[in-house]
Amino acid sequence: MPQQISPRGTFLKIADAVKSQIEADDEMTELPSVADLMSDHGISRGVALRAFGVLKEAGIAEPVPGGRWRVIRGSDRADRRPLAERIAEVFITDGLKVGEPFPSASALSDRFGASRPTVAKALSKLEAAGLLSEAQQGKPRTVRALPD
Repeated sequence: MPQQISPRGTFLKIADAVKSQIEADDEMTELPSVADLMSDHGISRGVALRAFGVLKEAGIAEPVPGGRWRVIRGSDRADRRPLAERIAEVFITDGLKVGEPFPSASALSDRFGASRPTVAKALSKLEAAGLLSEAQQGKPRTVRALPD
């Protein structure tokens, strides 16, 4: 008997099945391996990878370099936008105006839970965009323009 093609897409059904597994098991920290999905559901590697992609887009899982995919839960689902974008919101949340001092790299490091070198890179991007003055020894950065 020939198999019928699912109108919804097999990879979406597999993603839903894995999502159900995650919701049912609070202890689950890793997704099944690609090989396990292929074996359990009789699918190809490509279908398994597309299912993982759906879970990634939904913010349910993320790949771990050199390892399996990890489940993202609750507080781990924090803002995953680039740090420069999140720091750019400081202009609005802190009510900064042109000419006012911008928070230091140390203060931003504590605020966003990122290392100072990472914050410095993000601040460099904001400087390049013309939003902040350049960093100088002993002088705080100042707001040059407000983001759109």
